[in-house]
Order: sequence, then C-alpha cells, then structure tokens
Amino acid sequence: MNLQGKAVVITGGSSGIGKAAAIELVKRGANVVINGRGEQALAEAAREIDPTGAHVAYVAGDISDLKVAERLIGESIKRFGRIDTLLNNAGIFISKPFTEFTADDYESIMAVNVTGFFLVTQLALIEMQKAGSGHVINITASGGAEQSIKGMPAALTALTKGGLNSATKSLALEYSGTGIRVNAVAPGVTKTPMHAVENHSFLAGFQPIGQLGETEDIIDAILYLESAKFVTGEILHVDGGQSAGKW
Repeated sequence: MNLQGKAVVITGGSSGIGKAAAIELVKRGANVVINGRGEQALAEAAREIDPTGAHVAYVAGDISDLKVAERLIGESIKRFGRIDTLLNNAGIFISKPFTEFTADDYESIMAVNVTGFFLVTQLALIEMQKAGSGHVINITASGGAEQSIKGMPAALTALTKGGLNSATKSLALEYSGTGIRVNAVAPGVTKTPMHAVENHSFLAGFQPIGQLGETEDIIDAILYLESAKFVTGEILHVDGGQSAGKW
C-alpha cells in the first residue's frame, strides 16, 4: 500500500502502537506528526521513525490542552500542507475496583481518552472538510470497552473507550458523503510498554486465543482501514477472540 505524500497525525506517538504505526507509515511514503507528553521521548521516537527528519515532526504536550491540539494540527498543515488521516491512539488504562478509583484517576482518564479525542478530532475534521477528504481512526479497546472481563475491572475504560466506539459510528454517519471516513480499531491486550513483560503470561489468559497481540497486528488493521475506501463506521476487533462472547 503506497501512502506517498499523505500526512498523518498520531497521538500517543512516542512509543507502542503509535510509534510502530508511524514507522510503518513513513516506510510506505507518508509524512507523520506525532504527539506525546515528553519532548525527549518524542525526539528519540522521531529519530527512530525517520533518521533524516524529512518525513516526521512532533509536538509535545498534553493532548487534552486545546493549545496543544491546535499546535498539533497546525504543524501538519504548516510542515506538510495537509492532514489526510488522524490516528487517535493516546489512551490511559487503569484496572481497579470501581469504588477504588480516585478523582485523579477519573480526571486523568477522561482528559486523555475523551477530551483529547474531542479537541484534536474536531480540529482535524475542520481541515478535512476544507479538503473534501480525510480519515479518522480511533484506537479504542475490546476488553473493558465492549466485552467486560470479571477478572479485570475497568469501568472507566468502558465509560471512555466504549464511548469512543459509539462516537466512531456517530461521526461516520455525520460525515458520510463528505469524503471523510471514521473507523476504529479495538485491540485486545497487546505487547507494548504499557504492560510489563512479567505480566504477559497472566494477561494472555484474558484472550481466548491464549496469547497477546503484537503491535504488527494492530498496524495491519490500521493499514486495512486506511485502504478500505468503502468502509466507514467500522469497529475492527483485533483482540484474540475477546469480543466473540463468553469463554
């Protein structure tokens, strides 16, 4: 799949799925703008994504801050002249009993998972409408968001990432016929820095297939949705069978 000249904005782009997606997209000819909280981590990721620096830019800061969201979309327009795809990848996951969530837990999860999504997506859609084309891909969740797991309490994930699944469908219909598509990838537990290696065996037990996903599995889904011009409003589960039902 050739993405020559396309401009892609990626939140949560300094590690894990976001960084892996940026690396693959640049290999296929795209230009990327990545965002994350830490400037040093972003700079290091940018060098790994494209050592020449010609096809990558970064904007550090909290994506739930309107000024950061404005800088992020503005950088894509300034540096690459356009924004073709927004990959809403930034997210926070905390598993604990509902009554043990603190006000700080709630604020931090809502800020990144919902406010950040709202601000940057709204700004991206404004630019996409001007161009008459675009694609928004939301990285949501399977376990916790749609298929709750008794041994992994995560009500705030259900509240936020489940909400993003619904928003994906709503936006897909709202912008249908405008040249803009909106889709989501709902991963199961995936091998990223979010999960310590010593917990991998335990976490694999939460997926019927009995193993964790690889970042490549999620990237394959992103690339499929990017190429699938007749697909919008889709929640593509890449979750080792979590969403199939009770097991």
